[in-house]
Amino acid sequence: MNVLEQQLTYPLGERLPDAGHVVEVAPGIRWVRMPLPFALDHINLWLLRDEIDGQPGWTVVDCGITDPTIKTHWERIFDAELDGLPVLRVIVTHFHPDHVGLAHWICAGGDRKRWDVRLWMSLGEYMTARTLCIGDVSGSSAGGEAAARHFVLHGMQDADAIERIRARKDYYSKLVPRMPDAYRRMREGDTIRIGARDWRVITGFGHSSEHCALASAHGDVLISGDMVLPRISTNVSVFDVEPEADPLAWFLASLDRYDALPEQTLVLPSHGKPFVGLHTRLAQLRDHHAARLQEVRDACASRPCSAADILPMMFKRALDTHQITFAMGEALAHLHVLWHRGEVRRERGEDGVLRFAA
Repeated sequence: MNVLEQQLTYPLGERLPDAGHVVEVAPGIRWVRMPLPFALDHINLWLLRDEIDGQPGWTVVDCGITDPTIKTHWERIFDAELDGLPVLRVIVTHFHPDHVGLAHWICAGGDRKRWDVRLWMSLGEYMTARTLCIGDVSGSSAGGEAAARHFVLHGMQDADAIERIRARKDYYSKLVPRMPDAYRRMREGDTIRIGARDWRVITGFGHSSEHCALASAHGDVLISGDMVLPRISTNVSVFDVEPEADPLAWFLASLDRYDALPEQTLVLPSHGKPFVGLHTRLAQLRDHHAARLQEVRDACASRPCSAADILPMMFKRALDTHQITFAMGEALAHLHVLWHRGEVRRERGEDGVLRFAA
């Protein structure tokens, strides 16, 4: 555990749910943990005791990627961990594959078609997922021809890495092969009654198009999705589909929406362990990005810098292809904050690469 983590409290200690099993974290709230085939090797999913139209059951929050192993774990949960009750709806915080990949399958009741329930998402997240799961489209952020051109424009020179990114054009559609044909829209400030609790929707921007976190009405629990994580800083990137975006500014502004919640709120993040210390973590995230921005500011004052020039300064470890795409995107996001503020100018060199200078 690093120094910043030691400033937070973990009510469950080192306890984690076993695959295909659950851990109760609060009355009517159960924690599911599914594996991921990435450096970030897990995702936390949540089961909320619910009742809709007089039918008792469960709401699922986030789903995991489409993968046979994860389906097997879910099937065991459906059979053994739901007290014999059905799933009544599926809420997805945002469009990233580890969150929405199995939404179509869970909504349809798994392999045995146990139920047919509605998906709940924001408009921005649902439509992004619907578009990307078609496959071979620009804007997946993780690969394809447009992504490769985007990273070359910002200084990537490793021919092998560029080719690997170009070849990943079906990355998203493999993990999210389809989306439900219909959904129910969630918006900022909506109140959703789930079982004995009312939950307020808090939208966030920068990490994804219209991320939805859920805060209980009494402020005792926050399902934070990827917006507030205890151990790592949320990825905030500029990708090819929105190449002039300012996502880090949007992300930092979105953090302000959590300031009104109590410090003792139990935070249920998508990665890492449930923790207490929300305001402490918000301050850590703000300080982290302020420090990175100062490093980028200093670098651009010494010489014009591309995103590829900034990347090794921000990420001092070896990165695989998956990580490189997000690292490049994040380096560019920090440059764009300064660019949109007018602190740096953008210029295209004779080599065609975009660089930023004070």
